[in-house]
Amino acid sequence: MTTPASPAPNTDRADALPATWNPGEVEAELYQRWVDAGYFEADSASAKPAYSVVLPPPNVTGSLHMGHALDHTLMDVLTRRKRMQGFEVLWLPGMDHAGIATQTLVDRKLREEGIDRHEIGREAFIDKVWEWKAESGGTIGEQMRRLGDGVDWSRERFTLDDGLSRAVQTIFKELFDQGLIYRAERLVNWSPTLQTAISDIEVKYADVEGELVSFRYGSMDDSQPHLVVATTRLETMLGDTAIAVHPEDERYAHLVGTRIPHPFREGWTMRVVADDYVDPEFGTGAVKVTPAHDPNDFAIGQRHSLEMPTIMDATGHITGTGTRFDGMDRFEARKAVREELAAQGRIVKEVRPYLHSVGHSERSGEPIEPRLSLQWWVRVEELARMSGDAVRDGDTVIHPTSQEPRWFDWVDDMHDWCISRQLWWGHRIPIWYGPAGEVVCVGPDDRAPAGYTQESDVLDTWFSSALWPFSTMGWPERTADLERFYPTSVLVTGYDILFFWVARMMMFGTFVGQRLTGEKAAPGRVPFTDVFLHGLVRDEHGQKMSKSKGNGIDPLDWVDRFGADALRFTLARGANPGGDLSVGDDSAQASRNFATKLFNATRFALMNGATVGTLPESSALTDADRWILRRLGEVRVSVDDALERYEFSKACETLYHFAWDEVCDWYLELAKVQFGSDDDARSSDRAGYTRLVLGHVLDVVLRMLHPVIPFVTETLWTALTGRESLVVAEWPADVVPTGDAAESVRRVGDAQTLVTEIRRFRSDQGLKPGQRVPARLLRTDEADLPADLLDQVSSLARLTPAEADFTATASLEVRLGLSTVGVEIDTSGTIDLAAERRRLEKDLAAARKELATTGAKLGNEAFLGKAPDHVVDKIRARRDLAEAEVERIGARLEAMPAGSGSA
Repeated sequence: MTTPASPAPNTDRADALPATWNPGEVEAELYQRWVDAGYFEADSASAKPAYSVVLPPPNVTGSLHMGHALDHTLMDVLTRRKRMQGFEVLWLPGMDHAGIATQTLVDRKLREEGIDRHEIGREAFIDKVWEWKAESGGTIGEQMRRLGDGVDWSRERFTLDDGLSRAVQTIFKELFDQGLIYRAERLVNWSPTLQTAISDIEVKYADVEGELVSFRYGSMDDSQPHLVVATTRLETMLGDTAIAVHPEDERYAHLVGTRIPHPFREGWTMRVVADDYVDPEFGTGAVKVTPAHDPNDFAIGQRHSLEMPTIMDATGHITGTGTRFDGMDRFEARKAVREELAAQGRIVKEVRPYLHSVGHSERSGEPIEPRLSLQWWVRVEELARMSGDAVRDGDTVIHPTSQEPRWFDWVDDMHDWCISRQLWWGHRIPIWYGPAGEVVCVGPDDRAPAGYTQESDVLDTWFSSALWPFSTMGWPERTADLERFYPTSVLVTGYDILFFWVARMMMFGTFVGQRLTGEKAAPGRVPFTDVFLHGLVRDEHGQKMSKSKGNGIDPLDWVDRFGADALRFTLARGANPGGDLSVGDDSAQASRNFATKLFNATRFALMNGATVGTLPESSALTDADRWILRRLGEVRVSVDDALERYEFSKACETLYHFAWDEVCDWYLELAKVQFGSDDDARSSDRAGYTRLVLGHVLDVVLRMLHPVIPFVTETLWTALTGRESLVVAEWPADVVPTGDAAESVRRVGDAQTLVTEIRRFRSDQGLKPGQRVPARLLRTDEADLPADLLDQVSSLARLTPAEADFTATASLEVRLGLSTVGVEIDTSGTIDLAAERRRLEKDLAAARKELATTGAKLGNEAFLGKAPDHVVDKIRARRDLAEAEVERIGARLEAMPAGSGSA
């Protein structure tokens, strides 16, 4: 490095900044400028290394919640940084058609208008849904803009776009042709209100107060065959086809293989079967078996080839039993069956309340009904194995690795996936039925035979979402985007949908990877090379946010109140891999304060001539300059390391404390002294060099913070540098070397210690923070604390030089790294000693009273025997603090000059 000419202060760029930081006045304009400039648009023909992320598609009916905001913030941090590092970045946005949610919403709106979808028909209803999407759908897109998402809007996708529909038909036919898609009767989660099967993720479990009813099957004569069973779903006994006992339960061994008549269904008998599923120690050791309405019973039914009659229709009404209960709603039938059993004397003990977990439909709210239904399924065994192997072989890496066992637990024991839904809105299953029962799967380029009728069901929304990483890039065509940006670099999502969505993408991604390469284990042919799993956003008390609790936070409310940067920084600062984060207004306000601090510091620096240019030789810099440059280099390395490992919280904490504690609270204060020392040419040069160092430090800090808080950093950096935009600026690859800065680091550390101790001493002396007092600093070795650094210490500690008539009234010694500095202060005339003594005596009396009170409690054995540990610990802490205060105040009183006693 050559030593440049010292720059003259130039404050013109400070005038480009407003007097205060008001994010609401600049965010929308800044974001639109970025979009108009094309900064976020990816070029598939670029020679740069590729980095790609696809946005987990939010529901078209939805709006941003805190989980979305966290997802989007972390993806934006990654993509903005990679763009600055010289990568060709594609962050591809889009939305999911959300079959059940959208159909339910539009159906409800039509009913409010007096329109019944069944009367207008399927095609007309679908037209109405598309009309709704055009007018009202996609609110979340505008919200993403307010958050600052740097997505490529030119590539926005929708899961029902023509191209994505082609991908769905293509993979369905390939899976069908390979025998991996089939139709069969299986048990599903059934919503009687929506009249469709629903996925596991759309079932929410809640504890419900029900009734556990024990009743008697078989003869009412105790000497004749009978068994007692219990259930909370009494209506299902109408579909019982067996009673199961444990094979080694001697109580029922003589009944195994016999048949017990059903008390209500004429001619219907139930077989007694022996099955290891039954716990002989639980209840009576006998279990009723309803194969068509309970998943465990279904498994028993399969093992014993039991009949599986469905006793409820699609609306949850009893049907086909030949009893008086037919036509009743399931809950009405539950009560009626209990009354009839009681009338027959079959209820063997008093019905008692029973708290149990019941699955509810997320969309309609009613309890789901396990129901045997003819549905379409994906055979997942081979697909799940490939998904597991992709992680085992390192083709895809899960962060944090602590989530890997959960991944393997799921994919290694996955059940076949029900992909059909009894809806109108969605990808209609491309199966056609002939007049003689023929079944034909029609591909995207095929035409159904004349006279054939298409399957009425649509595909589960997760089916098309599982294709998202590659269907959005043009697959099954070999597009330039697919060649350039697939596999994607990282998937960012919550650990709570690791199985529901991530596993499905991995299954289809590895299947397509095999198709693309012709190899079953093609390296890199996975949908993403990294999976980063973050936790849930909870409220400030650690509770899960929910509508029912009323503790949810609207992220757009925070944007309005605190700014988008504050929302983003709060979320990124709390994002530890795999861990939940708790947030509240206080944390958002703290982030807003940080943005304001950064703004004020940069504006002050610009007003004092900070500029960006060539730095001088290290030997021409002050200790403070060399120290801050060394720390800047260490921080850059730490931040880079953290972000490469998806440790967003660590990166944000590092930048926060460096910017606030070291740059603003220390270096800026040290620089102020240097700026004011223009009394000779050498000092003037050093002041100029400090302006260059300060400009460089702010330049690098703003670059590193930009991916997290893009709006305030863009505003400040363009004013500081006069350049185009931080979005396309270079990421700090290295910091200008500072030579051997170890001694400077030690000396500045000593100066910080000295200032801190003097400030504490001043406070003990009763001096106000801004009050200047005469003082003398005595050092044992000038080399350990040079004169210029000593001047900076005096300025920061609000000390003025001692005059000829200086007389010390108080003193202290501060032990530093290699030496001791004596501090002598003259407080005469600066404080009212008598008033100060009265204040201290009052504080001492209060401290002694607290010490006596806590001491008495801790000496009371009865109190110690009854009080909880945390209460005792709190009393001990109060006692220790009181002891320290008595000692501190007493020492202060003893050190006060004679004659300052109370009147």
